[in-house]
Amino acid sequence: MSRTHELIKADRGQDAIAIHLVNTASFDEFSKTLSAGQRSSLKAQKFNGGGYQVAIVPDGDSWFAVGGVADPADLSSWCLAKLADVLPEGTYRLKSGDPGPAMHGWITAQYIFDRYTEDENATGPRVLLSKQAKHIDAATAEANAVNLVCDMVNTPAEDMGPAAIEAEAERIAKDYKAEIRVTKGDALETDYPMIHAVGRAAARHHAPRLIQMEWGDEKAPRVAIVGKGVTFDSGGLDVKSAAGMKLMKKDMGGAAHALALAELIMNAGLNVRLHVLVPAVENAIAGNAFRPGDVLNSRKGLTVEIGNTDAEGRLILGDALTRASEDNPELLIDFATLTGAARVALGPDLPALMTRRDETAAKLIEAGKAHDDEPWRLPLPEAYAEWLNSDIADVNNAHGNAYAGASVAGLFLDKFVGEGIEWAHFDTFAWRPFAKPGRPKGGAAYGLRAAFHMLRQRYG
Repeated sequence: MSRTHELIKADRGQDAIAIHLVNTASFDEFSKTLSAGQRSSLKAQKFNGGGYQVAIVPDGDSWFAVGGVADPADLSSWCLAKLADVLPEGTYRLKSGDPGPAMHGWITAQYIFDRYTEDENATGPRVLLSKQAKHIDAATAEANAVNLVCDMVNTPAEDMGPAAIEAEAERIAKDYKAEIRVTKGDALETDYPMIHAVGRAAARHHAPRLIQMEWGDEKAPRVAIVGKGVTFDSGGLDVKSAAGMKLMKKDMGGAAHALALAELIMNAGLNVRLHVLVPAVENAIAGNAFRPGDVLNSRKGLTVEIGNTDAEGRLILGDALTRASEDNPELLIDFATLTGAARVALGPDLPALMTRRDETAAKLIEAGKAHDDEPWRLPLPEAYAEWLNSDIADVNNAHGNAYAGASVAGLFLDKFVGEGIEWAHFDTFAWRPFAKPGRPKGGAAYGLRAAFHMLRQRYG
């Protein structure tokens, strides 16, 4: 699992295996510096400098590695990830230049989720040296945050219920001396009625709760981070199909993002008064489950007709966003695995981003592009707000047509965010169906690095 090894170390001249980086344009010139035997070795391995190609080349009694990248002079997060995945255990150094942003993928490529089984084919750590010693801790913290999301999302619901999310929040609070408070079970009914309603059918050891952390100088700008923590989503009485339920252990991915981002903010010492809110529930089926057609009260005071019990994430977020808004934060960001519609529109790799202000979206997209974690903006069209109208309550939690599902869910959330507050909503998948270099199949962080680097630029 995460945090296993020191995978990046300061380069102090220690022994290390050389890595040469080339691309298809520079490969022929590079080949001229090699012996005939070394060129034959590369030819036998069908290496021509293409992206993510890796070769091992004999060099007397030793050897060196060659990696194909898009541009050896301009490395991205993933340029060294394939090398980190396939090279033997050992210590490595780039022959020219420094890994820079590629430190991230070097670490995440070696992520293994081994809570329940041991990988018999796993090798020891591949350690990379960097002359940018002052950047190593920051790069490691960022990769660890991504790996934390992976760990939490990959863990099955029985072992990653509301209590386990609370335990992770307690760890972070202890490590960074943050204040933590938890409202749990029937104590939610009065102040957080929608969180209570969604989570009340779960078994006692998975009782619903609202987890809150606060950290930082009370005089600093207030920033709120909210994360959807549905630890398993059966769909409730509007039950999902077996196929639809299969991946629903990942429905707490928003909570994982929120906690990982909170830890990054604290570790970096950003000048903020941070307020983290995670509503953690299991959307279970039992005799006391909330029903289609019920009308729920909310902390905001709005009444909500339940058009679909499988649109539960927006309900618990509604109460949490209301609570976050009461302290009038300068900026409020939420993460949620909210709609399948966002995945239909954008696929798994692009988190849907919705914001009230154009400049908020622009800064998040800019930060995401710069750090290989680009979100894609979707609109919040007021013309669609009427689709949430109810005949018997202030609002319905689900609209009756198949159009613009991600945006309509965002419009629902917008009703619970305080007037005038700068707000950004990430509808993120939190799952990678296909592995890529540095990005293993399974739990995944989308939008986390974009949000962190925007915050670091603003409050660093």
